[in-house]
Amino acid sequence: METSELHLKYVREKYDEKGRIVSFDLDLPDNFNFAYDIVDEIGKNDPERTALIWIGDDLAEKRFTYADLMRESNRTANMLIAHGVKKGDKVICVLKRHYQVYFAILALCKIGAVMIPATNQLRKWDFEYRFNAAKARFVIATNDDHVTENIDLGLQNYDGVVEKFAVHGIRDGWTDFDSEIAKYPDTFERADTNVNEDMLMFFSSGTTGYPKMVAHSYHYAAAHILTAKHWHHIDSETLHLTISDSGWGKFFWGKIYGEMAVGCTVFVYDFERFHPDRILSLIEKYRITSLCCPPTMYRFFIKEGLDKYDLSSLEYATTAGEALNAEVYNKFLQYTGLKLMEGFGQTETVIVLGNLYGYDIKPGSMGRPVPLYDVVLVDKNDNEVPAGKEGEICIRLDTDKKNWGLFRCYYGGTDHTLRAKRNNLYHTGDTAYKDEDGFFWYIGRIDDVIKSSGYRIGPFEIESILSQHPAVLEVAVTGAPDPIRGTVVKATIVLTDEYKDKAGPELMGKLQEFVKSNTAPYKYPRIIEFSDTLPKTTNGKIRRVEIRERDAKRFNS
Repeated sequence: METSELHLKYVREKYDEKGRIVSFDLDLPDNFNFAYDIVDEIGKNDPERTALIWIGDDLAEKRFTYADLMRESNRTANMLIAHGVKKGDKVICVLKRHYQVYFAILALCKIGAVMIPATNQLRKWDFEYRFNAAKARFVIATNDDHVTENIDLGLQNYDGVVEKFAVHGIRDGWTDFDSEIAKYPDTFERADTNVNEDMLMFFSSGTTGYPKMVAHSYHYAAAHILTAKHWHHIDSETLHLTISDSGWGKFFWGKIYGEMAVGCTVFVYDFERFHPDRILSLIEKYRITSLCCPPTMYRFFIKEGLDKYDLSSLEYATTAGEALNAEVYNKFLQYTGLKLMEGFGQTETVIVLGNLYGYDIKPGSMGRPVPLYDVVLVDKNDNEVPAGKEGEICIRLDTDKKNWGLFRCYYGGTDHTLRAKRNNLYHTGDTAYKDEDGFFWYIGRIDDVIKSSGYRIGPFEIESILSQHPAVLEVAVTGAPDPIRGTVVKATIVLTDEYKDKAGPELMGKLQEFVKSNTAPYKYPRIIEFSDTLPKTTNGKIRRVEIRERDAKRFNS
């Protein structure tokens, strides 16, 4: 079977007379496993096909064929098993955009162990919480950015024994990942896994508590064929770049599952800091044909000056993670001739709403429901609302659709799962309205989760950290409008008596650094406002919504 047709073994598609997707379903065997049935199959039948072009921060280049990924993931699987990893074990992986993350993802998939991605921006407390919540016994992490040091600090208050593997350098108490896998054979006998078993777990920020563990089964990988083929519009000839690191769900949306299922080549730039000029130069040099990143990054590209680069190789561009405004859409179209195809989904799903290939679009709309799910808008009583009225985006659970790619549960969080999946609906917590043509238009979160520069940030975590500072009596964290990032984190703070006369830029800076030193820096409040009081309900609950409404008027005026 041709590489371009391999995925057709697992999908059932129907198209209209214009060649547009109208029906999509999966037909998976009980033992479907992405690593064996996709990557290894291509590696065996089309071994010279390039799977990955990896560029380091120093612009060093490495290329991996599908056969290379098959062999290296086999070595990695053999090594991990020799060190005690077994089916069902949870393995935290903090590997940025390193090419070794592909070895780890595929190896864990082959073993039947559960990968837990994490960003390198996490700090001691973040790791302490994650290890305790997951009861993880293994970690594979980069030595960059003090990650291994922060993990060791986080493990000081962890009762379990953890086997640790380091990439990019050697540290006492850690096994050197690269030199260790080289000791093991590059063949591996297929293990027994089931399509409904856990394969992957993400930590996702919530509004009223610490991050929840989102559990996905093996069918999640196959469901992303829809994401890649019909939203990204990728095929076996595509060179695709999604700008995300492996600590985030977007990596799995755009850098491995659907992309490799259709046999394309994935482009990875393993950068330390985002520089729009460097990204644009690489698009020009490598003749990248497909691009996906959050609207914030497109804003930076436009600000950098798209006309300074030859972007004629780009054939398609998509965006997600936050609302896309018309100005960004129109300017990108002006410079490139490409319409930005917006989509919507969550850590808990694959793509849910999208401007799919071949369909008419409306700039600024998230598009229409994809054929994988039955999507509705409901009011607070879970009744469907008519066109033009705001409602919560939900997925029906009581239909004949299998809801492939929808998360199984919040691991260890039965109450969270029951709240999210109630009344035969999965509640996304995001609100929108639908126009008469069936297009969905994003409004915001029903709760207080902040979406900033593609990050999903829970206010509770930041408030908990700021409350530990002696200057902070009370704090409310919200999102505030920003012309570049769309939304930024803002902290409204009531100071303790001894610090009231110190309100000013110096204290703001100290509080910002306090947050950065205690949790992932992307969460720090870019805006701090000192206030005498916080708005509250009669029961004493902080009304973040009142702060958001007030800021919306002030910052948008």
